[in-house]
Amino acid sequence: MTAAKTTAFIVDDEPEIGRLLLEAMQPFDMEGRVFSTATDMLAALQETTPDACIVDLGLPDMEGMALINEIRRQSSVPIIVLSARSHSSDRVLGLELGADDYVVKPFDPREVVARIRSILRRSGGETSRPTAKDEQASFEGWLYKPSSHCLTSPEGEETFLSTGEATLLEALLRAPKRVLTRDYLLEHGGRDESLDRSIDVRISRIRKKLNRKDGPAHIRTIYGSGYMLACDVKWG
Repeated sequence: MTAAKTTAFIVDDEPEIGRLLLEAMQPFDMEGRVFSTATDMLAALQETTPDACIVDLGLPDMEGMALINEIRRQSSVPIIVLSARSHSSDRVLGLELGADDYVVKPFDPREVVARIRSILRRSGGETSRPTAKDEQASFEGWLYKPSSHCLTSPEGEETFLSTGEATLLEALLRAPKRVLTRDYLLEHGGRDESLDRSIDVRISRIRKKLNRKDGPAHIRTIYGSGYMLACDVKWG
């Protein structure tokens, strides 16, 4: 049986960029669909979920950051941002909204393909511990399923984590009430060569999802050491 090809959705209003990315994907048994508007990509996402989405921020019908937010609201699919905006604040905002990586234009298409493959390796569970498809962690009324990156609140509300966020949360859940150093977490999904603050941004985003008004802080900062999940966890 022939393995299915990796599929990427590309949204960019410059046709040449989509063509270059498709050409760069071919040698790696990858294929893509190119869209010129956010509306077209969102319509396609209702029908099928690709392995990754590549999103340009300068779209004609929707701000790229709004598109990222909409994709992340309904799916954990890895997202790579393409943008001419090189300021660190734009990179931070992209990560805060749930993007997995940020590539500044102009770029080498082969670099984008390499980043897709790197993200898919991480999301596919290339860790020292394999994850069972139906395995889930429960803590303080929350449920987390690593296989889908789905986090369910005590009230039953579901939200999806980016690949980087999911890997960091799982690392914390695997070692509750233990301090995990920043170096350890950087090696477990927090590293982003384009942004030194990536781990802090992703931890902050996870905290926002977990925090409830007047509720406890589940993830604590241990100054000078790292981060700790301050509650018991049951895996099953």
